Amino acid sequence: MTYDQIISDITNRNFKPLYLLQGDEPYFIDLIVEKLMNGILDEMQKAFNLNVLYGKDSDAATIDNMARRFPMGAEYTVVVVKEAQSLSKIEDLVYYANSPSDSSILILAYKYKTLDKRKKLHKAINKNGVIFTSSKIYDNKIPRWIQNYLASKNIGIEPSAGVILTEFLGNDLGKITNELDKLILTLPEGQKKIHADHIEENIGISKDFNHFELMKALAKKNILKANRIIEYFGKNQKLNNINQTISSLFYFFSKVLALHFIQSTSNREIAATLQINPYFLGDYQAATRNYSRVKTVEIISILREFDLKSKGYGNPSVPADQLLQEMIFKIMH
Repeated sequence: MTYDQIISDITNRNFKPLYLLQGDEPYFIDLIVEKLMNGILDEMQKAFNLNVLYGKDSDAATIDNMARRFPMGAEYTVVVVKEAQSLSKIEDLVYYANSPSDSSILILAYKYKTLDKRKKLHKAINKNGVIFTSSKIYDNKIPRWIQNYLASKNIGIEPSAGVILTEFLGNDLGKITNELDKLILTLPEGQKKIHADHIEENIGISKDFNHFELMKALAKKNILKANRIIEYFGKNQKLNNINQTISSLFYFFSKVLALHFIQSTSNREIAATLQINPYFLGDYQAATRNYSRVKTVEIISILREFDLKSKGYGNPSVPADQLLQEMIFKIMH
């Protein structure tokens, strides 16, 4: 089942006796667990009917016994197993999963891993309950996710501000939502849109010296601006790690190379093919005018070369700031 389907079922009090919440992205797992804990029982019922266990401190027999208890003053007994991936001999839960109690709901929060589909336990839960796999969202999808998250709170965001946040925070949704909630609280009264200036003031990410601005400078072959940004990066490596810079540029120039081979003249179709926000298409188009196909391929090779150098291969002593300067020079000349 999808996240939205599960949340809809919880809202409509359509519960299943078993929930296996697994996968690499803990954010959605935590949301579903919280929604279940608060949606099944009220505060008074929780005192007698909510049992929260941790995988490393429990075992299958204890969980089985708790899940078979009759509820007191409530419709269900709820057993939540957090960190279920640490549960020893989790397969022993198959006996309960094959015949779960109608008056209990067992929730397994199995983070950062997935249960083997070939195992009997997986098959039993799939038959009698719900399996949800929470996957990491790719970096290029994060700006849209940020936009949707804020829209749910009636807040807008500049496309460039979303990209800046993504590059700074990565794809850790828990970290992203934490920062977004802080930004919402600091918005001036009556303001319903987050701008790059607001991010700089409250999170400390420079609106002028970031990977987004570097890509724009490179696309337009603005040598002066690119060098200023690289100089800033060199002095602030904790916030602008060279590996992040290389990763961002590799993503950008990979799209530029793809654009060289796209025949469509429709900007909307081109943006859809490249899987980018149409707002940024102009930067990619500018890059195709300034870098030929051959040069773009060369740039991708340069980025691979400096990725290895930044990790110590063939580069025993050159500091990151000098590597950045040399890399940008090779890209633009």
